[in-house]
Amino acid sequence: MEPDQYVRVRGARVHNLRGVDVVMPRDALVAFTGVSGSGKSSLAFGTLYAESQRRYLESVAPYARRLLHQAGTPDVDDITGLPPAVALEQRRSVPSSRSSVGTVTMISNSLRMLLSRAGRYPEGAERLDSDAFSPNTAVGACPECHGQGVVYEVTEESLVPDPSLSVRQGAIASWPGAWQGKNLRDLLAVLGYDIDRPWRELPAEQREWILFTDEQPVVTVHPERDPDRIQRPYQGKYSSAKRLVLHAYADSKSETSRRKAERFLVGAACPLCGGRRLRPEALAVTFAGHDIAELASMPLQTLAGVLRPYTEGQGAAAVLSQDLIARIDVLVELGLGYLSASRSSPTLSGGELQRLRLATQLRSGLFGVVYVLDEPSAGLHPADTEALTSVLVRLKRSGNTVFFVEHDLDVVRTADWVVDVGPGAGVHGGTILHSGPVGELARVEESVTRRYLFRAPSAREGAPRTPRGWLKPRGITRNNLRGLDVDVPLGVFTAITGVSGSGKSTLLDALGSSDETDRVVRVNQQPIGRTPRSNLATYTGLFDVVRKLFAATDEAGRRGYDAGRFSFNVQGGRCETCKGEGYVSVELLFLPSTYAPCPDCHGARYNPATLEITYDGLTIAQVLDLTVDDAYAFLPAARRQLGTLRDVGLGYLRLGQPATELSGGEAQRVKLASELQRTGRGRTLYLLDEPTAGLHPADTEVLMRQLGALVDGGATVVVVEHDLDVILAADHVIDLGPGGGEQGGTIVAQGTPEEVAAAPGSRTAPYLRAHLPGSGP
Repeated sequence: MEPDQYVRVRGARVHNLRGVDVVMPRDALVAFTGVSGSGKSSLAFGTLYAESQRRYLESVAPYARRLLHQAGTPDVDDITGLPPAVALEQRRSVPSSRSSVGTVTMISNSLRMLLSRAGRYPEGAERLDSDAFSPNTAVGACPECHGQGVVYEVTEESLVPDPSLSVRQGAIASWPGAWQGKNLRDLLAVLGYDIDRPWRELPAEQREWILFTDEQPVVTVHPERDPDRIQRPYQGKYSSAKRLVLHAYADSKSETSRRKAERFLVGAACPLCGGRRLRPEALAVTFAGHDIAELASMPLQTLAGVLRPYTEGQGAAAVLSQDLIARIDVLVELGLGYLSASRSSPTLSGGELQRLRLATQLRSGLFGVVYVLDEPSAGLHPADTEALTSVLVRLKRSGNTVFFVEHDLDVVRTADWVVDVGPGAGVHGGTILHSGPVGELARVEESVTRRYLFRAPSAREGAPRTPRGWLKPRGITRNNLRGLDVDVPLGVFTAITGVSGSGKSTLLDALGSSDETDRVVRVNQQPIGRTPRSNLATYTGLFDVVRKLFAATDEAGRRGYDAGRFSFNVQGGRCETCKGEGYVSVELLFLPSTYAPCPDCHGARYNPATLEITYDGLTIAQVLDLTVDDAYAFLPAARRQLGTLRDVGLGYLRLGQPATELSGGEAQRVKLASELQRTGRGRTLYLLDEPTAGLHPADTEVLMRQLGALVDGGATVVVVEHDLDVILAADHVIDLGPGGGEQGGTIVAQGTPEEVAAAPGSRTAPYLRAHLPGSGP
């Protein structure tokens, strides 16, 4: 009997999937398409990958299973023909400066072994183990900076930015606010310091003691009399501004406190290791004339060139050099040759991280598995996308199945099979419109994807806008930008283009420090919240409006309920059984934790007394369950916030929808909507880093209408972008390159999209030309 060559899903009900049945071939490239929030990721990751992982973990010892992160059991009737799966999502790695390109790809391991086994040691030096070449181990880390490469200190200038102020007026900006700051001020007054004299007029030795003393004197404070309060004398202990800042940065559990403290720190290269993070003994060992810090800081392409002469033979140097070059060659093929092994992971885009993981899988030589990829083309220049598709084809030819969620229609066209989910998003999606060969999608009239997949490029509407002036930063020197001069038009829509690593995001950051505009707004790709407590209503400020409406009702007034009573994040109005979560986690040890509705509030998140208060017939829990469209009619007081969410195409989302359930494209548009609801936006400079990442072409059109409205209202919009439709709709294009890393950082072409398309030295130009009207789909 011939084995079944298909993966078959019956009755999938994850998130907004409506009991869907779908069939997909194995050993094929299968693209999942549909508008943002339609249910693509719920099918690919929430159903297929989660079920594959669950089945694999069934074979793992129960004790070992407790140590692994388990995706949970998907709500699905049955899945057959599903091989083991590997998920490569766009999630960012742990935001630790110790995680790097080298650690993600395991290049660092091989480099350390190379120095340990084949490095040149100083005469008489003892041979070191490979751990001694890692800044992340006790035996390798520089003892001065603990392997960070940077030491942090405070200065008088960082702690007191405005010396014309007195201590009472807040000269010491690093001091805590509220009572703590007043307490420190009172302590200084008791200790005999003049807290009303301008800071700059205080004697140098007094300024030095106040900011940097190691002493912690305890004195009795007699608070100033307040007619409304009884205040008794108390014993207080003084701590210097330096001690408080360093303590908050090193020991605080609050990320907000750490970020505030970080503002007053001044970083400098470690004086012992010179920023190279390692002990002197490790840095004294060299290979090919370079220590390990120099090798790790080279672009990977350059590193491969240094190692190639040592690949002959069977010795340790040859074996390790061959391994390193094999790993690097895959990364170069994926367009990542400009990265260095020491590049910190938090500085990478989601697309770069995903390609690093993809390269590791390609190198592993697995076959017979399902790779589930989350928008593998995100953040990629069309030139890099071609390399990516060739890698996906290689994975398939190795005997694997590749499922990928994708919005780049050029990548979708290379697939063998397409699963189109829709027709809309959220409650309007969750059904399978088509599962079959790509060409057959042309016959599915209700598919939104179909309209874009089979159409020819269209001409832009209207002539490019005329700038009202120019922003002219000069001599920008950051990362790979070396003394760059750039002219950015004001009052128009500008796209910054170029291959990955050419310096686009660095240029955008540099524009953000400009003081030549009234206001600068950055909209980045970070999620709007990492826990279910962050939701649409809390992020946009809608929740404040809703809580005030409930607090203003007659019954709430009679009971003395204020707006805080209607928050599920604090004690008082929330259900204390589930702490306002709405559900309780049931720990099953070696099985995935399961979640059940709270037995007391049944998912409402509030206690019974709070739910007795209604506004226009609805409780606070029922209002949070409304969609944006429904709430627009129900809450006239919040129409400004709700209207902007509808304008960016998010009318289907529920007000209380957790941030963790939002797709990347939805989260980006929530941020934009929060900005659009501001009044008096005027001559603002908006800087957006790949705003179309995670967006279906239909959602991109909605976004572009909003950005166009901002420009027409007097704002300046600058985007880093790879989407050719967006680039062609821009008034001005700045193309960086010609390559990535050291080969980038210069302006290759600039002008209208048509002018850049005709530029001879631009790697963007041929793709723009092919996308101009008349060139065909």
